[in-house]
Amino acid sequence: MSNLYDQAHEQSIKDPERFWGPIAETCHWYKKWDKVLDDANTPFYRWFVGGETNTCYNAVDLHVNEGKGDQAAIIYDSPVTDTITTYTYKDLKDQVSRFAGVLKQRGVTKGDRVIIYMPMIPEAVFAMLACARIGAIHSVVFGGFAANELATRINDAKPKVIVSASCGIEINRVIPYKPLLDKAIDLSDTKPESCIIFQRSQAAADMQNERDFDWNEMMAQAAPADCVPVAATDPLYILYTSGTTGLPKGIVRDHGGHMVALKWSMSAIYGVDQGDVYWAASDIGWVVGHSYIVYAPLFKGCTTIVYEGKPVGTPDASAFWRVISQHKIKTMFTAPTAFRAIKQQDPGAGMMAGFDLSHFKYLFLAGERTDPDTLSWAEDSLKVPVIDHWWQTETGWAIAANCVGLHQFPVKPGSPTKAAPGWDLAVLDETGDPVGPGGIGAIVAKLPLPPGTLPTLWQNDDRYISAYLATFPGYYETADAGYIDEDGYVFVMARTDDIINVAGHRLSTGAMEEVIAGHPDVAECAVMGVDDDLKGQVPLGMVVLNAGVDRDHDDIIKEVVQQVRDTIGPVAAFKKAIVVQRLPKTRSGKILRGTMRAIANKKEYKVPATIDDDTILDEIETSLGKIGYGRQA
Repeated sequence: MSNLYDQAHEQSIKDPERFWGPIAETCHWYKKWDKVLDDANTPFYRWFVGGETNTCYNAVDLHVNEGKGDQAAIIYDSPVTDTITTYTYKDLKDQVSRFAGVLKQRGVTKGDRVIIYMPMIPEAVFAMLACARIGAIHSVVFGGFAANELATRINDAKPKVIVSASCGIEINRVIPYKPLLDKAIDLSDTKPESCIIFQRSQAAADMQNERDFDWNEMMAQAAPADCVPVAATDPLYILYTSGTTGLPKGIVRDHGGHMVALKWSMSAIYGVDQGDVYWAASDIGWVVGHSYIVYAPLFKGCTTIVYEGKPVGTPDASAFWRVISQHKIKTMFTAPTAFRAIKQQDPGAGMMAGFDLSHFKYLFLAGERTDPDTLSWAEDSLKVPVIDHWWQTETGWAIAANCVGLHQFPVKPGSPTKAAPGWDLAVLDETGDPVGPGGIGAIVAKLPLPPGTLPTLWQNDDRYISAYLATFPGYYETADAGYIDEDGYVFVMARTDDIINVAGHRLSTGAMEEVIAGHPDVAECAVMGVDDDLKGQVPLGMVVLNAGVDRDHDDIIKEVVQQVRDTIGPVAAFKKAIVVQRLPKTRSGKILRGTMRAIANKKEYKVPATIDDDTILDEIETSLGKIGYGRQA
């Protein structure tokens, strides 16, 4: 007998109009769509053409009008400032409508762009929703991003207004934002007409006359603005992601499809409903923050957590347990790297003791592959389902997931389970031919993509086609490699450029990482392919140990090398690894394997703008030099 997931997935592929149409009826529309799916201009598919709606109305006003105004909408939890503040849906409507009035006062109208360059504070959410309220297009740039990277985004988006704050806080370090913003504006060819600055007590920003305006002063005199109907196909936001050319790609998200898909995903994928407390421990600068801190939980009428802190260090490895317990969180979504950091500091999960986690039902992980060892540790510690799922900035929501609101499948360690409804996945070889179950290749999605995904890139249709659609005509190229097993479970093993060719054998670095992560002394690891005169490429491992491990590092390396040999076989040619203190990562927790590979191969590389701490690259160069790689060899 089929289950709700099987039924939903089959209908979503065979008859997407009949699947998504009734789901869209749960949202508010000023004007109903003429067509659920418009395929008149392939490959530029559009959803809910002819419909008019408003994202902010569906996220805020709708709940107030339905009598839910006194329910908590946002809980701001900031251990770095020792602050916890709750905003009801009524509070949220007041703040958002007033800031929408501020934007209107500064001349922002429908279709104008607004860059938001802020830390994890409620005002960042207010600004996003205020843009949506009046039909402006927001582009959030991670607070503290380097000035030159911010400048490239200013040049591309051409914002009328930039909204920022005086500073951000990284554990106990205050990072002034205004000097970075001023420098970015100086560097950019396009200049905003106005900047609105939220002054924080930890650092005051110097204001420029006639350009810079104080958030609180503007809010005090602003008249609240109403929601403006927009077309379902109008852009809601632009979110920039790194491009291979060095120029960021502006991922576009529309109003209608985004709203429909995300609202549906909250119950279907994450198992939460109106009134539940949901926490995505991420940042609004990333797609996770857009989708699952701000929009999806509010569409569903949940309470969402805005957390200004870290998994460790604010104050220690018990931080997540305190937040889950204190706010009675039902479902949490974070990156595996966060749990690896907690596991490294507290391998026995002793800091979990004393916290009431009885309300906690599900942990979802995404952003990096969830290695089986981290999965097992989290399951054993939390005693709840730990669910890996897979998606990208471009897709906006899960490509593959264990959709617990439809049917909860048994977990297969290393797999994000099955393709989510709306996703028709295949694995292709280099010539574009399908490979059989278990065969490694490029994971692709057959067009059309479901609603909520990118319809194109900001003002660059040609690059959208060349970056995502040209390699495998008729398919979206995920740039991830892996396989689908005989049960339909998806295994994402690596980025396609992390599949290495060892003496003619195509091998997954992710599979090797799984084996290494299973060693009891290893907290996390990374494997990349390095150049080899004889074999073409050979794998090289970087290993971070658990806190308190004081064994001889050479003995540990010998053991992990043997584990890979025993599990994958001599064909892997895995012979070299080194212990390092930490791995270079983006601020969202992704390990920078490509950068380490370039260092090892003595190739030029650009320090990624998203790196959390660029001083670590010097440490990596030194470590690699000790085993004969890189310029310091």
